[in-house]
Amino acid sequence: MTPPRTREPYDSHLLEVSGLSVDFAVDNFWVPAAKNLDYFVDAGKALAIVGESGSGKSASSMAMLDLLPSNARISGSVKLGGREIIGLKKDELRRVRGSEIAVIFQEPMTALNPVYTVGSQIIETLRIHFGITPSAARERALELLDMVELPDPLKAFNSYPHQLSGGQRQRAMIAQSISCDPWLLIADEPTTALDVTVQAEILDLMRDLRHRLDSAILLITHDMGVVADLADDIVVMRKGEIVERGTVEGVFANPQHPYTRQLLAAVPRIGQVGDVAIDTTAALTGDATQLRLAEIAAREDAERREALLNPVLSFEDVAIDYPKRGRVPAFRAVEHATFSIYPGEVTGLVGESGSGKTTVGRAAIGLLPIADGRATVVGTDISKADRRLLHKVHKDVGIVFQDPSSSLNPRLPIGASIGEPMLLAGEAKGRDLDKRVQDLLDAVELPRAYRNRYPHELSGGQKQRVGIARALALQPKLLIADEPTSALDVSVQATVLELLRRLQSDLGFACLFISHDLAVVDSLADRIIVMHHGKIVEQGATGQILRAPEKDYTQRLIAAVPIPDPAEQRVRREARAILLAAESPE
Repeated sequence: MTPPRTREPYDSHLLEVSGLSVDFAVDNFWVPAAKNLDYFVDAGKALAIVGESGSGKSASSMAMLDLLPSNARISGSVKLGGREIIGLKKDELRRVRGSEIAVIFQEPMTALNPVYTVGSQIIETLRIHFGITPSAARERALELLDMVELPDPLKAFNSYPHQLSGGQRQRAMIAQSISCDPWLLIADEPTTALDVTVQAEILDLMRDLRHRLDSAILLITHDMGVVADLADDIVVMRKGEIVERGTVEGVFANPQHPYTRQLLAAVPRIGQVGDVAIDTTAALTGDATQLRLAEIAAREDAERREALLNPVLSFEDVAIDYPKRGRVPAFRAVEHATFSIYPGEVTGLVGESGSGKTTVGRAAIGLLPIADGRATVVGTDISKADRRLLHKVHKDVGIVFQDPSSSLNPRLPIGASIGEPMLLAGEAKGRDLDKRVQDLLDAVELPRAYRNRYPHELSGGQKQRVGIARALALQPKLLIADEPTSALDVSVQATVLELLRRLQSDLGFACLFISHDLAVVDSLADRIIVMHHGKIVEQGATGQILRAPEKDYTQRLIAAVPIPDPAEQRVRREARAILLAAESPE
């Protein structure tokens, strides 16, 4: 085992940033990414830098370690433990990286080397910085993997990154990051790609490691719930500038800048019904008021459903298999799935990665065969449907994908992408097609002139609006939305969700909304279906599921959702700890 490094004494803050600016050379012009930033972080504390994509939060943080491309220009001062690190020689800066400042990246699959085992990558880091023997490095690596609470450290040590789950990969990358006992951890969107329960575990881990190692954390994120859960102080950035700073409690309770208020207002909050907030924390402890609210919601839902006759989508004891591919054997991804979605109804399908929720969505449009049971879409049994029958069904079903960039043809202008379904279905052509494309652009609140733009000329939110317009082109009776907002900034997400709400209300289509974000589902759905390990564990009215969950797994999901309120989040974290302790074996 390597002994903890002795930190040199310093007179001021652990990290001091003064007048830090970052510019990028683009077409012979300097384009500013960060302007005159000033902030500090103390040992054992966490500072959150928040803002939307393009605000400069990541660029300014990577500038500290000279990790920006060659067209970047960096000026200003960054002192770590009183020592200036801007302008260090390459070999000196190399010693700072990992040893004094470590980075936890957003996507561990791209940060970890895919051709080396996890253990060998940690050993390499230890031997470079400490010069210890391979056996000592191996012992320390296993100790680190145990420290980040991997269930089987030896198995993780011998595994390649692709053989671990997303949460396990993130833990392995954190183990590598803390291997040299760094003074400062830069966590760049460390939980964005994770399920809500895994996210809660990673935040617990980072909180524990911060106190155990007395390291500072620089948290880069756009998730205000994560900020409330982990950070002590906050810096809000917009267009490269700091617009507000302060303690998390102070800024959340009384935000001063309009942009900060806009960010906080855009966060979907579980339990928020219109302008009325319902205490979901109380639901975790079985509060009687929450139970009564849930009973009322369930009764109203039953009355509404009794008035409707034919479901738009119905699964009866459905099982779904993934067929054998090469050496990968066939396996059953979903079994005994039974539910119905009625006209005008939004049903949220929630669960962690691997729960089977996307598989259900794919089977509902015939992309995966039904192995057992009966599936009916808009009155048509697709359980044994052939290609011709599925083609007929597809006219009544639209789908919005998670990644708007990859779901649009980069070679087609967006007008052609929106009009393509109508053209192929023989629904419209010529001037009629042009008119309907314009109407769809109006419906998703995009300028008609955008019809001649290509996808790369649009922002992420604009591309998702195009995806929605395309999905609604044939006026479907059922819309399947598979994680349509997870790749978007919080304020863009809010506008897309509001658009979906309005369109669903105006057009009356049924919607299967697939997501792992319970707060987003709560803002849209009439009913919720909870999946776990390929099975439906609970379903019912939104109020019933979120305010009075019956199943332990649903309670864990709700308890893991971070709330953008530091005081309430502390209470929820304690409630979650009690819940997990009660479930763990003696």
